[in-house]
Formats: sequence, C-alpha cells, structure tokens
Amino acid sequence: MAGHNGSGFNPHLPGFKHKFLATTLGATMWFFIFWRARKDGAKLLGLKHPWDGHDHDHHGHEAGHSEHH
Repeated sequence: MAGHNGSGFNPHLPGFKHKFLATTLGATMWFFIFWRARKDGAKLLGLKHPWDGHDHDHHGHEAGHSEHH
C-alpha cells in the first residue's frame, strides 16, 4: 500500500563503474554504427548496388578476373 507521505519511487544513483561501463559501451556502439555506415551506407540507402563492385584496389587482377565471368 502506498503511504500518505507521497515519497514515491526513489532509486539510488548509479556508481562510477556503471556510468563508465555505460558510456564505454554506448560509445563503442555508435563507433561501430558509424563505421558500418561508412562501409555500407550507400548500399543501405540504395545509392549503390552490392554487386556493382568490391571497392578493392586490385591492380593487375582484372585480367584474371574477367576470364571467370
């Protein structure tokens, strides 16, 4: 039963370890999202098709590669 004093819910503040861990994991998540967006963002937005190319600089590989297609 709720009392008449109206104190409500009073959670304790998180400790330093929890704040540091939350900040570290959150930053890691956003760095990973931005890294993947840099690599696959154009494909995700439909600006580039996944089969258009590999985005690798293979010099001298084109001659052998064209024989297989």
